[in-house]
Amino acid sequence: MAAHSPLYGAKMSCLMQGIFLLQKNVSVLANYVQTVLCYSNIIKGNVIPKTNNETEDFTMKRKMVSALLCATMVAGMVVVPAATAQAADKKLIGVTMPTKDLQRWNQDGDNMKKELEAAGYEVDLQYASNDVSTQVSQLENQVANGCDLLVVASIDGSSLGEPLKQAKEKGIPVISYDRLLMNSDAVTYYATFDNYKVGQKQGEYLVDALDLDNQDGPFNIELFTGDPGDNNCNFFFGGAMDVLQKYIDDGKLVVKSGQTEFEQVATANWDSAKAQDRMDTIIAGNYSDGTNLDAVLCSNDSTALGVENALAASYTGEYPIITGQDCDTPNVKNLVAGKQAMSVFKDTRALASAVVKMVDSIMKGEEPEVNDTKSYDNGTGVIPTYLCDPVVVTTDNYKEILIDSGYYTEDQIK
Repeated sequence: MAAHSPLYGAKMSCLMQGIFLLQKNVSVLANYVQTVLCYSNIIKGNVIPKTNNETEDFTMKRKMVSALLCATMVAGMVVVPAATAQAADKKLIGVTMPTKDLQRWNQDGDNMKKELEAAGYEVDLQYASNDVSTQVSQLENQVANGCDLLVVASIDGSSLGEPLKQAKEKGIPVISYDRLLMNSDAVTYYATFDNYKVGQKQGEYLVDALDLDNQDGPFNIELFTGDPGDNNCNFFFGGAMDVLQKYIDDGKLVVKSGQTEFEQVATANWDSAKAQDRMDTIIAGNYSDGTNLDAVLCSNDSTALGVENALAASYTGEYPIITGQDCDTPNVKNLVAGKQAMSVFKDTRALASAVVKMVDSIMKGEEPEVNDTKSYDNGTGVIPTYLCDPVVVTTDNYKEILIDSGYYTEDQIK
């Protein structure tokens, strides 16, 4: 809630003093109740006092009772609306997530809802089943239903212009969550992980694992990234390729499929089945004769899972080094089993906490904490951003990072 003015404080002080005085006079009021009852006939005009003294006594008592009753009614009228106002001050936060089909979005949504409710907010959490029109409708409903702030993890960052416009017209702040909302001046802040660093870490891991600075190669590699409508892909793939491109140019890394452009390696909706289909085709055309595939750059775990399924079905060479991101449980199981080399962990608990702090600051009329004011331009200008740091997880540290921290139990990744 916004800070109250000194005038408001003075009024509340006077009100509380008045209520205190009323409480002190409750016993006085009780003493007069019997008098009122006894002399009700006088009030009705059925009995006339015998003397002038009696008349004056009754008149005085009637005035005192009336005054106390009026004061009590005033106190009631003041106190009850105050309680109502307190309930009305509980802000409603709309949260929209892309889908429940990927584990990470379930965790993001659950963590966000728990953190916001613990901070005293009401939460309207929606999942859009990876359907843009559904997400548009959900956002329009949240605007119409009076949400005080929106947190939006988009399916397609460029397709929510109309509901975002409606939010801006109503003065509703918008926090872009994890995926940057593009081409809209309604976006107030952005909260995400350092997604360029995610790609860098994946590329650096492959350089170290293949010892590219000391080995001549060539090593065969294939490339997979995510949905072309997700602006984060530009950072994931861009960060990795900024590390790997020189080795491709030098011939130490060879992409036998020839598919190196973003449009060629993108995977619609980050879908595991689509990644598997593409990998099946690549294996059939380039590695079915026993040629070794040395590495696969996968921008996240769902694409990595599709690649791993394809390898299990039809690949006969030495098993490649595979990267990933998100530490989804099937992939952590594969990591432990030696079927995936690494995954970049983005602790959604940390991101949820950062967003809740942002929400709290905005609702109080304060500037939220940001740590990047240069990198994330959504087409209408640079969006002030808070970045959380990603961490590389391998067989060497998965217990410390994932289990000891309470993110998973050991049973979940057996």
